Amino acid sequence: SGFALPKDGEAAAVAVAEDNKAEANDETGVPSKELSAAKIADVDNETKTTTKTSSFAVKEESSTTTKAITKATPKLVQPQPTETINSVAVSMMTYHDFTEKYAHVVEEFMAIDSLDRSKDFLLQKGDILLQENASSYLLLASLEDEMNGFHEKMKLVARQSQIVSNIAELAKSLQRHPGNVIVPFFQRMEDKQLYAGFMEGVNQFIKRIEVRAVQKKAEIEEERAREVLEKGADAEDAVDISEIPLDQRLGPGGLDPME
Repeated sequence: SGFALPKDGEAAAVAVAEDNKAEANDETGVPSKELSAAKIADVDNETKTTTKTSSFAVKEESSTTTKAITKATPKLVQPQPTETINSVAVSMMTYHDFTEKYAHVVEEFMAIDSLDRSKDFLLQKGDILLQENASSYLLLASLEDEMNGFHEKMKLVARQSQIVSNIAELAKSLQRHPGNVIVPFFQRMEDKQLYAGFMEGVNQFIKRIEVRAVQKKAEIEEERAREVLEKGADAEDAVDISEIPLDQRLGPGGLDPME
């Protein structure tokens, strides 16, 4: 990412969540239900009919009963995702490839102010946003915004960055997949005390971004000054060919560089 920020103490909500492991519920999955099986009585093999007409009547009645019961039996329909994304494949992407393909998704998440909308968006795009490359993108975006003077925008991006980081840390502490703790995390945010702890971590993160932005701008100015000095030194070391006597500046074959 080009720079590093300390990660200690960023998530007060995580510490509380670790003490409540037993209370966490996975509310993102689809509950399974066993459907009761319909049983159809077999036609008594002992009963024998003497005519084809009576035999046909029994078969037709059995078929009609089967169709009626089958029609009345409910079917469990699993919800189908609108887009299938291989989270493992996404996690294996380089940062460059990730930004080429998914930068627009991260940018959209960055601009969301509502916590409810953030939760819904994460439930839809968690396979993309809950990746290390997405966290790096959010971190760099918040730093760039602060360096460019977009302080309020930086504060929102920083909060979104911390949402992703806290979900990842919560999942790690509960030993669960990050996608399975999205809903529990936002449920905790409904608790005023836990939300206050989360925002305290966000504000600490914002302060580190502000400090790092000042440092980064100073580093850029130093680099520019160094380049100017190096170019100036090169210019001073340069020799004016016109000041060299003709007999000394003649090249092979008597060619004059000035000509």
